[in-house]
Amino acid sequence: MPHPAAPFPMTRPRRLRQSDWMRRLVRETRLSVDDLIWPLFVVDGEGVRQPIESMPGVERVSVDLVAEKANEAAGLGIPCIALFPYTDPAVKTPGAEEAWNPDNLVNRATREIKKQVLDIGVMLDVALDPYNSDGHDGFLRDGVVLNDESLMGLEKQALAHAEAGADILGPSDMMDGRVAIIRQALEANDFPDVSILSYAAKYASAFYGPFRDAVGASGALKGDKTTYQMDPANSDEALREVAIDLSEGADMVMVKPGMPYLDICTRVKREFGVPTYAYQVSGEYAMIKAAAANGWLDGEKAMLESLAAFKRAGCDGILTYFAKDVAEWLAEES
Repeated sequence: MPHPAAPFPMTRPRRLRQSDWMRRLVRETRLSVDDLIWPLFVVDGEGVRQPIESMPGVERVSVDLVAEKANEAAGLGIPCIALFPYTDPAVKTPGAEEAWNPDNLVNRATREIKKQVLDIGVMLDVALDPYNSDGHDGFLRDGVVLNDESLMGLEKQALAHAEAGADILGPSDMMDGRVAIIRQALEANDFPDVSILSYAAKYASAFYGPFRDAVGASGALKGDKTTYQMDPANSDEALREVAIDLSEGADMVMVKPGMPYLDICTRVKREFGVPTYAYQVSGEYAMIKAAAANGWLDGEKAMLESLAAFKRAGCDGILTYFAKDVAEWLAEES
């Protein structure tokens, strides 16, 4: 418990706020480039850049250019990038077979990055929605997302990603039992060193809209994801989900979205003491960018304040579309 303070004027908290050097000296929370994972969107073609209208400043890039971005990230000291595909609707199917195609977009991009960039991690999502013509994270039958059948597809996808050279797999599907299936498959196929960063507490959130635009899933989605993603009203359930994923072999866990769920980040870190991450999702990013574009707030200060909030809540790192911007800012400040 904090020591009781002496009464005013013996205690004046403003003494520790009166200058920049003093504020830096007593600062409790530090944001570092080491805290950042940078999500990138990959599209087919060569030399392609496609701005994403609902995410100002973010673009889809072709495989050749994503390798350049990986080099740029490594040069800034960003430890890891996360790749997401914009899949051609022509190859999306109800069976999502493109998810485990060795030559799908993210697998090709991973191999290209590994050829060119040595000192950066590559994280790939394990979920079927970018490849599923129904837009769901699992297989759909008669309007129901199937759990156990979907696990077989997720297992094949995870192995294809590991074979392509992924360092971290991020199961984001929220099917029951997915972490165990993936961990067992990795062990059985000689990929014991591939890490799992589980989307353990992933909520059925309204903040994902721009991301679904970015990966081309918005128009495909039939219904919603409330039968497998978590109810935003629940907190204890998040701890149960995290405990399950850790017991099944997850190395790290994630809370998604971020800022509306800072309380969940804090509870997870305090309860389990494992590497805990938050995903500052597309809607969070878009709100800050839109408000800044309209002159309603200072975009840079809002960016830094939002990222510091994750660290203050106990997160070890953040997936954020601001990663490059904040890495450049930190380099200028050092």
